[in-house]
Amino acid sequence: MTATGTHTEPTGPAVTAVTGVPAAVTHAPQATTATTATQENHVTTGATVWLTGLPSAGKTTIAHELAGRLREEGRRVEVLDGDEIREFLSAGLGFGREDRHTNVQRIGFVAELLARHGVLALVPVIAPYADSRDAVRKRHQEHGTPYLEVHVATPVEVCSVRDVKGLYAKQAAGELTGLTGVDDPYEEPEAPDLRIESQNQTVQESAASVYALLSERGLA
Repeated sequence: MTATGTHTEPTGPAVTAVTGVPAAVTHAPQATTATTATQENHVTTGATVWLTGLPSAGKTTIAHELAGRLREEGRRVEVLDGDEIREFLSAGLGFGREDRHTNVQRIGFVAELLARHGVLALVPVIAPYADSRDAVRKRHQEHGTPYLEVHVATPVEVCSVRDVKGLYAKQAAGELTGLTGVDDPYEEPEAPDLRIESQNQTVQESAASVYALLSERGLA
């Protein structure tokens, strides 16, 4: 005869006879240890790569080329585009020295935060003033976050011919003032981690040189 009492078999995790603790919990430390070991074998270090240079120097193009290569290798990468930052994070700021400094510091804060959490932050932003760039570097140093400065040193004559956004044409026509490198200062980095003359090489070669720098510093 089949028993018809109210007793039912347990449906939850099996319980150990000795501890009375679910068996799954008993084995959890082993699973955690294995997971941790796997993570340690795939540790990635974040860093900020700031590409400074004149308008139309090729900064953003190089950054996106490099980002594509790094993502193919499974790296976490973000490109902090200057125009997007202006629209969403620095809306309302002008282009005077103080506002430019504020904009650069905001970008530097976001980049360092991303880099500190394992992201490679590529920043193709003019950042025309040396003291602004130095302040960003100092922020990274204070947190022990890797920071690389890349000067895309394309001459203004070449940039004005490229004129990706039509800025040089507008300045020449008197429709625009305060264009960096023309009628507004650009303080070139004295000792960048890398200097690129993009007019003498392809975009792929320029990106490869930045990738080589990252590899040399143990960041790629």
